[in-house]
Amino acid sequence: MMKFGDMPYERPDIEALKKSFEELVKRIKAAASFEEAEAAFLESDVISRRIFTLEAIAHVRHSVNTKDGFYDAEMKFWNASLPELQEYDQMFTLAMLESPFRKDIEKKYGEIVLKNAEIELKAFSPEIIPEMQKENDLVQEYEKLLASAQIPFDGGVYTIPQMYAFKSDANDDVRLRAWKAEGKWYKDNQQKLDSLYDELVKLRDAMGKKLGYGGFTELGYYRMTRNCYDKNDVEKFREAVVKYIVPLADRVYREQAKRIGKSYPLSFADAALSFRSGNAKPEGNADDIVAAAKKFYDELSPETSEFWNTMIDCDLMDLLSKEGKEGGGYCTEFPDYKVPFIFANFNGTRDDVETVTHEAGHAFEGWLNRDRVPIGTVAPSMEGCEVHSMSMEFFSWPWAEYFFGADTRKFKYSHLAGAITFIPYGTMVDHFQHIVYEKPGLTPKERHAEWKKLLGVYMPWLKLDGDIPFYSDGEGWQRQHHIYSFPFYYIDYCLAQTVALEFWARIQKDREDAWKHYMAYTSQGGSDTFVNLLKKAGLDTPFDEKCLRDVSSAAKKWLDGFDLTGIE
Repeated sequence: MMKFGDMPYERPDIEALKKSFEELVKRIKAAASFEEAEAAFLESDVISRRIFTLEAIAHVRHSVNTKDGFYDAEMKFWNASLPELQEYDQMFTLAMLESPFRKDIEKKYGEIVLKNAEIELKAFSPEIIPEMQKENDLVQEYEKLLASAQIPFDGGVYTIPQMYAFKSDANDDVRLRAWKAEGKWYKDNQQKLDSLYDELVKLRDAMGKKLGYGGFTELGYYRMTRNCYDKNDVEKFREAVVKYIVPLADRVYREQAKRIGKSYPLSFADAALSFRSGNAKPEGNADDIVAAAKKFYDELSPETSEFWNTMIDCDLMDLLSKEGKEGGGYCTEFPDYKVPFIFANFNGTRDDVETVTHEAGHAFEGWLNRDRVPIGTVAPSMEGCEVHSMSMEFFSWPWAEYFFGADTRKFKYSHLAGAITFIPYGTMVDHFQHIVYEKPGLTPKERHAEWKKLLGVYMPWLKLDGDIPFYSDGEGWQRQHHIYSFPFYYIDYCLAQTVALEFWARIQKDREDAWKHYMAYTSQGGSDTFVNLLKKAGLDTPFDEKCLRDVSSAAKKWLDGFDLTGIE
């Protein structure tokens, strides 16, 4: 297989692609048989895969070095071109839905293809192309701003990802100063952060109204391909989180305060320290983590072994944090080459291991379903995708010692506790976005006030004061790039984390049986809706209150009974 560095990139001829779509529209409309309609359908998929592959190559190379002028220009090209191409793709989608052979396509390729196609039509119209292009540019500007951060600290200068290790340092003074230093950078750039988000909110609200919706929320749900639940289901999930998960998370932080000798509620800096002797840290460097991951995947299953060795052999990972590199982590795919790619920012913390197992969960799903046609059925909607990744993190537990050595017990406790405490945060992010888009006229100051109020509901263990710039003022939402870049993509993590906790509970009883359920879920790719994929794999849906109640009860029992003897 081809290595990532050898994959050729050339800017495509957008006008030629538009003409190709136009020709396919004519062909599917003129089709006299299913075979003719299917041929046009499959050709459209080939074009979509090519577009996806080229954009993904440009995106990865730009993410790795946002200072690269060539790929910066290419991302500007894609920002402008993708909305234009979407118009032509939509023309084909509409022709397919109106085809007399629609039922035949559905029968052969699955109901989900047409169900998602109908949602796709609701999320786009040529009249919002200028707004979509502007939105892409604003998001790129935000990502570049974060990637450009150079934070002076203790004689050095660091990027935001490189500050993570200092922000969880066992030394109280170092940790607090790190939070203040990072908070100061955000505070110094807050006017820009405020103006970017204000423009994005108003732009998205205008798009929703142009399409005939009350605002952006309904459009946002369509853009996220919500095909089996709605806003009411999310609200009920939020209520269950407050009922079952927030009290357990609060208990976790009260115990943490006792362990580290701090008063409750905790400052942001103290909430970042799980143990007085320091948080769990992986042994060795990035190469050691990749080697430990190889042992894990080689022994987990034949499928994961083949997958991981391909990732290594073809250089399909970029893991180290460096100046000019975009923050965060993600997985993408190159459909033409039938391989995924993992992007990360290692910083010497436990997050390095969780990131490589999390993103590898995404990558493994893509690898497992790489031959599915059409491309839209390779992976499910995003909450379904996050199940693959968050659950894979828990399957690594039997191999945790190879990653963490003496800190293995610390890791297991912190990992489960972190899964529980994350759900309230992630739910709060979603709740905040609903407020913002329901009230697009809020001023930046009013948005900060709304976030601060939600902190009291979902994260009562945090002390809000003026000690740490930015965070203690209730403004920390601006560091969460999903809020800017992928609106309404965050409840997905919470729904998926709930299912991942189901897998965790099964792993404690019978790991092999749990893996069978994981493969039963993952091997379906995007062939059905999120809820149906779960049902077919014998899993509970997080929209059932019983699901959150059961996983919180199992987690509480394990955390209460876990032996922390000898760990300070």
